[in-house]
Amino acid sequence: MSVRELARGIVFTLPALATAACSPSPENPAAAEETAASARPAADPDWVGRDVCAGCHPGESGRWQGSHHDLAMQEVRGETVLGDFADADFTHFDVTSTFFRRDGGFFVRTEGPDGAEGELEIVYTFGVEPLQQYLVRLSDGRFQALTIAWDSRPEDAGGQRWYPLHPGEPIPHDDALHWTAPGKSWNFMCADCHSTGLRKGYDPEADRYETTWREIDVSCEACHGRGSDHVAWARGDAPDAPGRGLVVDLRNEADWVFEDGESVARREGPPVSHAELEACAPCHSRRAPVAQHEPGRPFLDGYRPALLDEGLYHADGQVREEVYVWGSFLQSPMHARGVVCSDCHEPHALRVEGDPDATCARCHSLQAFATPAHHRHPPGSPGASCVECHMPATTYMGIDARRDHSFRVPRPDVAERIGAPDACTGCHSDRSAAWAAAAIASWTDSEETREPHYGEILHAGRRRLPGAARLLAELSQDPAAPDIARATALRLLGEQSQPAPARAVGRGLEDPSPLVRLGALDAARRLPPAARLRRLGPLLRDPLRAVRIHAAWVLLSVPAELWPPAQRTALAEAIAEYRAAQELNADRPEAHVNLGVLHARSGELEAALEAYETALRLDPSFLPAYVNLADLHRQRGRDEEGEPVLRRALAIGPENAEVHHALGLLQVRERRLEEALASLEQAADLAPERPRYAYVHGIALHSRGRTGRALEVLDRAHQRHPGDRDLLLALATTSRDRGDVPRAREYARKLVRLDPEDPEARALLHQLAGPEDG
Repeated sequence: MSVRELARGIVFTLPALATAACSPSPENPAAAEETAASARPAADPDWVGRDVCAGCHPGESGRWQGSHHDLAMQEVRGETVLGDFADADFTHFDVTSTFFRRDGGFFVRTEGPDGAEGELEIVYTFGVEPLQQYLVRLSDGRFQALTIAWDSRPEDAGGQRWYPLHPGEPIPHDDALHWTAPGKSWNFMCADCHSTGLRKGYDPEADRYETTWREIDVSCEACHGRGSDHVAWARGDAPDAPGRGLVVDLRNEADWVFEDGESVARREGPPVSHAELEACAPCHSRRAPVAQHEPGRPFLDGYRPALLDEGLYHADGQVREEVYVWGSFLQSPMHARGVVCSDCHEPHALRVEGDPDATCARCHSLQAFATPAHHRHPPGSPGASCVECHMPATTYMGIDARRDHSFRVPRPDVAERIGAPDACTGCHSDRSAAWAAAAIASWTDSEETREPHYGEILHAGRRRLPGAARLLAELSQDPAAPDIARATALRLLGEQSQPAPARAVGRGLEDPSPLVRLGALDAARRLPPAARLRRLGPLLRDPLRAVRIHAAWVLLSVPAELWPPAQRTALAEAIAEYRAAQELNADRPEAHVNLGVLHARSGELEAALEAYETALRLDPSFLPAYVNLADLHRQRGRDEEGEPVLRRALAIGPENAEVHHALGLLQVRERRLEEALASLEQAADLAPERPRYAYVHGIALHSRGRTGRALEVLDRAHQRHPGDRDLLLALATTSRDRGDVPRAREYARKLVRLDPEDPEARALLHQLAGPEDG
């Protein structure tokens, strides 16, 4: 492939994943009721409110009062505000904020959205423990949480102080991390998980919010669903609809039994329903909304969850960033055995009652595990604690320690090989993972601590190591592996440089697990168009919306003439759902970039232009919109308009490799090859983890006759990514063209070892074969 062919186009798509976390009461409750009613069929149940629920469920209501759900948001009153507002000053990188009271209200004097100092009234508190944040209202209906928070822990634990959530860096007023930035808005980031019956109420024409909710906190119906039908049944007004409207009963009434020789309890009877986990998942997962979610609907009907993605999770599935428990719990042996959230957490007070290790003892034999023979530490020490070893904590927001819920057996041997943390050296910080692995090996002959772990396979897939594709395909079909790991294997399979094995992809597309089907859709993107249509067409009618719209996205590039009429109808319906999902998030630039790509793929170039311009109006610093807008100008034959767009992007993000790469391809198209080489080299240097950039840079060098330098660039990238097919193919053909047949032959052999069934690799090796190749 020539560098000019590579420069034909670049499209940056961004399926945004944003987590819910924060929510205020309607300014007009009657308007909220009207809005909620208009958004559903008249026959659907209505909200009734906690006071109605408490009439029949006083015990549950009593336990809920004072819980983190109850206190998720509160109106500002003297007793709800924990921070020091007695003219307290806090300075962070030359910006001083003053917290004070006036006329019974609570105020802050600080840097505003324009960089000037101003006074703002605190209108809601947000959270209570171990920190409390404070919300102010801006003129466009946005509520913003200050990024100076109150440490509500006791003084002897280091608390009772103001502190910054971004301690190590100044955040100027025009930075995307500034507390007033649109991406920090409560309406988008926090609202739907800190209140009940929320409607975001964003008006794209006016670019403002009229956000409403039924209750200010996380109340009964946030988990159990709208209660009017259930109330009617309880009052005897609806005898034919027992319990309708009650989404999920969080009580666990199944008996648990122990059997001789087993330390973990098993439930009697049929498998436990996942309804409870589905109720918790919307707010305890990293996910992107795809529809206005109603409690009681399947999780994947309202959201598309993150998998074990790099940046969010370590390769072995340990949490890295804030992912809110669900993704780690899916990996756990507890989840595999039917344990649900309320087996450990009281579902209304939310607490783990008493000592956490005592909670473990409900199902795990103390005689087997609470002994030095098992934990090899002095009794009462951290190393003797179940949760310290099997649920290590990671601290977020400066002081908030959150435990990993995968309940994993510590594997320092795996951690050492893949560069992940491990529970052992988390405590023994002066020791190495190799030391910890040797210690564990000396304690036990258990095969459990030596058997392969899916983390090593996912690590190989992330790094595109030789043999990764085969291992990922095997993992995707391993029934003993967690579904989220199998799904991640399929997604990574689609990112390898060689095509994904069609058999593994096909089985993934037909898997009972919707997570696995989602991962398989990512792997299926590189199937030939006809095969893609044949395999993916049925998923346009999948029962879950997240699967349907992702199938539509992957199928959109299949030529129209291949589509039977019946499937065209299904595609149109799924695309309409995809479009609605983006419009739900019309306050975010990511949604408009996604709509722009949708329009561009459909040939609607003017609509795509409008979508990208809207994204940049919402957030002038959002670099993917610049890259896609420049590529749209390419599609319209107007590269001269695309270059200023990319130059503006570089002024905002001079270290962004994607923008440098896009500019280099534009310069190639305009035959400004020396400039192109500089841009492509910059991209490759800025993102060495992206082998594609080094590949394109090497091809460009070779095209300019700088073959020696091209081989240096390609070989350095190959050393970093030894399993990347494109790099090996480029090294083999470039060495051949230079006349270095022995070197070309060695690269061709590596290429065949990478995939013995690759016809292009076998043909190349045959062309270059020496006597030892037969």
